[in-house]
Amino acid sequence: MNAAPPVPDPAPAPGSAPALDRSLKPLPKAPVRIVHLGLGAFHRSHQAWYTQHAPDAAEWGIAAFTGRRPDAAEALSAQACLYTLVERSAGGDSFEVIGSIVEAIDGADVARLCRFIAAPETAVVTLTITEAAYGLAADGTFDADAPSVADDLRALSAAAAPETSITRETSASGETSAPRGTAASGGARVPGTPLGRLVLALARRRDSGAGPIAVVSCDNLSANGDVARRGVLGMAAAWGQDLVEWIGANVSFVSTSVDRITPRTTDADIAEVAEQCGYRDSSPVVAEPFRNWVLSGDFPAGRPRWEDAGAVVVDDIEPYENRKLWLLNGSHSILAYAGQLRGHATVAEALADPLCRKAVEDFWDEAANHLRSEGLDIPGYRQALLERFGNARIAHRLAQIAADGTTKLRMRAVPVLAAERAEGRSGSGAALMLAAWIDYVATAGDFQDPLAREIRAADSLDGAGRVEALLRLVNAGIAEDADIVSLVHRLCGSFSATTAAPATPTHT
Repeated sequence: MNAAPPVPDPAPAPGSAPALDRSLKPLPKAPVRIVHLGLGAFHRSHQAWYTQHAPDAAEWGIAAFTGRRPDAAEALSAQACLYTLVERSAGGDSFEVIGSIVEAIDGADVARLCRFIAAPETAVVTLTITEAAYGLAADGTFDADAPSVADDLRALSAAAAPETSITRETSASGETSAPRGTAASGGARVPGTPLGRLVLALARRRDSGAGPIAVVSCDNLSANGDVARRGVLGMAAAWGQDLVEWIGANVSFVSTSVDRITPRTTDADIAEVAEQCGYRDSSPVVAEPFRNWVLSGDFPAGRPRWEDAGAVVVDDIEPYENRKLWLLNGSHSILAYAGQLRGHATVAEALADPLCRKAVEDFWDEAANHLRSEGLDIPGYRQALLERFGNARIAHRLAQIAADGTTKLRMRAVPVLAAERAEGRSGSGAALMLAAWIDYVATAGDFQDPLAREIRAADSLDGAGRVEALLRLVNAGIAEDADIVSLVHRLCGSFSATTAAPATPTHT
């Protein structure tokens, strides 16, 4: 477990504070054996923390690639890939320098990604690419008709052509973008999405003869290992190249349940690290003290001893996934949409609103009906969530949680709604989550969602027709159930700013 850091020396004046690097904090630089796609704050607070705290950490360095932008890689590389993890509790902050990431790389550098994944030393690929990035349609099948998939397939075909090499494109201004090779340069176009880039890199590993490898999804999806498998195999099958059979025989897909609240870093956090630690860190990460990682699956080329750092390895991960997806992530979605409708900005603010709190507890009651496995301790888990969510020193922004609603809700609301109705109950708690989202997209000036265009089109309709069209984007089955559509329609408007809240929550 994480030991308390030493008391820092008095901080020098801000202008004279040294920059964080490996000469200032001489942590050993391990050889790259893990490749990560989706370099961001959560990966750095979670998987990188577990890797650093594994007893064999000296053997397991991480090469982490960014997603849409190179900024995080550039900032980390400038300080030798070190950064400060700030654990923020109600009682104060503690600070630890993390050094398990040894290479931070622009995701557009697909040639380098291919070289790392094709290397025989690489044993694990971890993913935090967001739920929407796996390329699955609402029915769970691979969406080969999505525009991004079509672009990737053209790029994959170009990359597979003879006499081509993978390059990065640099604009006249010197900014590196997603590569678009030209015939004149001899470079091949390469995929623009994490899924397409991973499939290309796996093809390079096959060609190199490097052997089996594990792909580990760390995104908030039920059976995320299976989701990753379907996404990768779907892209590989659409491309061809006889890759599907090789992936089936040589790539394991590990499912995980991940949990650590990690809000966006602010300028105030950067200033605090400089003041308390006496060095300049452009890329600290703030997280709650709580952390949890449950894994299930095979690692044919090995892995760090994460369980010695507190991770849990199980044969059946589904009960743990559902507990986290429904109780934590589901309530986060309720608070994100209902809280913003009622004028709140953070999880702690929304939870303090009795109307929002009641909606969370009612949904938890429904979800608990379907979390019956031994050892889950649902009452204790719920109480811990209330304490975590109520930590006002963790400013977890509702706008951040609200992104990608169509993808998240089909995992968080739909299973509970379906299970409740299958047992003869209304599922109104889960339906209220959907109603809050429907109200939110009508009022939000801007929101992030893979189906944003379709949401805007559906939102132009009126009445129950609008509700049905929006529900269809989440799950076709619930949209075809007239009783569910009617229930959600009746619940719309529940969180308007003028709605009266009860004096106290229904549950304690």
